[in-house]
Amino acid sequence: MTGAGAGARRRGRPPRTESADTRDRILATAREEFSERGYEKTSVRGIAKAAGVDSALVHHYFGTKEQIFEAAVSVAFAPALDAPSAIADGPLDGIGERLTRFVFGIWENPTTRTPLLAIVRSAVTNETAAAVFRRLVASQLLRRIAVQLDLPDAELRAELAAAQLVGCAMLRYVIKVEPLASADLEQIVARVAPVVQGHLTGA
Repeated sequence: MTGAGAGARRRGRPPRTESADTRDRILATAREEFSERGYEKTSVRGIAKAAGVDSALVHHYFGTKEQIFEAAVSVAFAPALDAPSAIADGPLDGIGERLTRFVFGIWENPTTRTPLLAIVRSAVTNETAAAVFRRLVASQLLRRIAVQLDLPDAELRAELAAAQLVGCAMLRYVIKVEPLASADLEQIVARVAPVVQGHLTGA
């Protein structure tokens, strides 16, 4: 077999020298597709078409649609995973402000806000996407923050703090409720940080 057969194999499984670039291209395309269409309306076939490859190659690198979404979410969520290190850099009585500034800093940056919006929109409309998001947040973020607290109910405290911040972010950046959506960031931090501090270290 030559010609068409060889071409089909090349599209399905590129040489190793091309595989890293191809995988990155697929992943970048998947992030764009999930961002624009949400989880439910995005398909493996659509990702493959937009990336210029066949569906088999997408499955080869990432598996199912859920696994592709998790890979895309993990990359987009990566900046937030620095939160435990950021809040550890200072005294415990300032942890609420550090975490609040860190989280809102990610949302304020258009580069990191766009993929986060895609994640949140998918998670609130589809249970599969929500399960992926919960798993990622719980295992890679909240538990790592809880370790920093060294308190008996640390995981609950971390979840309550996250709920406070996620709720504010949803209203400001996703739903865009006024006056929160256009309020000065420093004003928001001044009001939210003490509440987050109370969740994390309060009696």
